[in-house]
Amino acid sequence: MPQQPPVRSSPARPQRPDASMSLITNVMDHSLDDGYAEAAARKQSRGEGGLPKTLRAKLVLAAGLVLAALVVTVGAAQARVSAPVVAKERQELIDRIDSETADADKLESAVDELRDDVSARQRAALKSSGGSAEADLAGVLSGASAVHGPGVKLVVNDAKAASSGGDGANPRETSGFSDTGRVRDRDMQRVVNGLWASGAEAISINGQRLTALSAIRAAGDAILVDNRPLVPPYAVLAVGDGDRLSTRFQNGADGLYLHALEENYGIRATISTEGDLRLPAAPSVIVRTAQPKSEKTEKGTS
Repeated sequence: MPQQPPVRSSPARPQRPDASMSLITNVMDHSLDDGYAEAAARKQSRGEGGLPKTLRAKLVLAAGLVLAALVVTVGAAQARVSAPVVAKERQELIDRIDSETADADKLESAVDELRDDVSARQRAALKSSGGSAEADLAGVLSGASAVHGPGVKLVVNDAKAASSGGDGANPRETSGFSDTGRVRDRDMQRVVNGLWASGAEAISINGQRLTALSAIRAAGDAILVDNRPLVPPYAVLAVGDGDRLSTRFQNGADGLYLHALEENYGIRATISTEGDLRLPAAPSVIVRTAQPKSEKTEKGTS
């Protein structure tokens, strides 16, 4: 049996490092499709590719470039010319606003001076009419005179974490207010009426003196006293017998209402007895006097 020649085992050829990336290698080597390459070659052979060759094409290209440069230049020139005009108009508007604001401040100062003058004349008229005791009493009751004396200090403030929303069954939530932890105008109305009913002789809120004609209203979420906005906390000062006033108010219906607001909505309220409170005079007081009904008036109206 003939002997087979030995088979030599030659070492295997090492693989290329990028053998596993043949697809990526092919894309990199042939980035341009063959069809595109052939089309580009045909255009180049016919002289269609690259920059224009004829004089007419060159003139058209030059005219286009000149037109584009002209448009850009004209636009820049117009912007440069109109910029000072716009800046001038803006400055004129700012100056006009500053001037009108200054005039409004002057008018407001004049109104305050006239209001103070009217108050001073009213106080003088009250002192000149009748006896001194009656004049003092009339000044206190009408709010035309500043007062001081013992009383109570009641501070009412919004809740720290005011709740909002609800099921619509709560009267505070059905009145159009979403934040039930805020003090409302009707809350302050009940507080003031409760103090009056408890024996207060004079009351002020945040330095605003209340009179028999004062109104506590709301404008949005702000509380207005005689059309002047107030911000929390609301410091209510009431002149009167401090201990008696505090006890009667807290045990009354309005004091219990305020306590319910504290318990249910987190509204904060503190009351303290003070030895000497000072309340300013009302800024504007309308003095009215009652006139006896005469027989001539009765006959004229009958």
